Amino acid sequence: MANGVAFRTVQANGIRVHLAEQGAGPVVLLCHGFPESWYSWRHQLPALAAAGYHAVAPDMRGYGSTDRPDAIDQYTQLHHVGDMLGVLDALGADRAVIVGHDWGAPVAWNAALLRPDRFRAVVGLSVPYTPRGGTRPTEALARAYGDTFMYMLYFQTPGVAEAELERDVRSTVRRVLAGISGEGGGMPVLPKRATFLEGLPDPAQLPAWLTDADVDFYTREFERTGFRGGLNWYRNLDRTWELMSPWRGAPVTVPALFMAGDRDPVIVRSRAAVDALAQNVPGLRERVLLAGAGHWTQQERPAEVNDALIKFLSALPRP
Repeated sequence: MANGVAFRTVQANGIRVHLAEQGAGPVVLLCHGFPESWYSWRHQLPALAAAGYHAVAPDMRGYGSTDRPDAIDQYTQLHHVGDMLGVLDALGADRAVIVGHDWGAPVAWNAALLRPDRFRAVVGLSVPYTPRGGTRPTEALARAYGDTFMYMLYFQTPGVAEAELERDVRSTVRRVLAGISGEGGGMPVLPKRATFLEGLPDPAQLPAWLTDADVDFYTREFERTGFRGGLNWYRNLDRTWELMSPWRGAPVTVPALFMAGDRDPVIVRSRAAVDALAQNVPGLRERVLLAGAGHWTQQERPAEVNDALIKFLSALPRP
């Protein structure tokens, strides 16, 4: 146990999932994104515990001390939703509120879409819910970005992004976390043949919300695991699209909250999806845009995220 956070590993959906947890009460499941770990919720675990909730932050499939299957096709959204259901079963919890940031947000949205009987409410950070459309995702991205760089397409070929990101893990962590934060410069428009880190210079100084100890933690994790597990999530864009065919256009109906920074490159790129949230998520209670914040919502603005999250949870019927 560290600073009140306890750790254990459970069997879930055929893999071992490492959990960080704190508190007792209704379960709030916290799903991180790329390239992160349970540690990205370090500010939310104690706040939720103090508010009377059992906060649970897994290392998601492919990350940290959770299993990292070798096969690329083991990283679809159905696998990730299945993992979170397995975590609930391991906890002995019938229902939970699920919260997701970055890639964890699609997991949370899809968990609420597919299993509203188990996930009674949903919170999405940084990535709005977009119903399954009629165009294969990689085709849509290629058409939209044309001759300019699109990192999701760059990540498709196994080994290419791994070599770049793992060449100097500490530099990668610093560049990614600082570069698309509110204090960073975002991701500039680059030619199609660029690489991911070209537009993310190593900062001379870390932003105020990010410490050397934080960088040390992430660096140790990814030096040990590499980035392949997280990159495999991107390599299942089309496979997930195929599997989700029965849910084309389907709305998320459980109570929902959306939060993001107004300087987040994802929001700048997905503004139409943010505007369509009320239609696609009819149970949306609030849409919170944090002025001056970038992509790492719950790490950059922990107090505001915690306040909005606990306010939303407190308004839900007690299970």
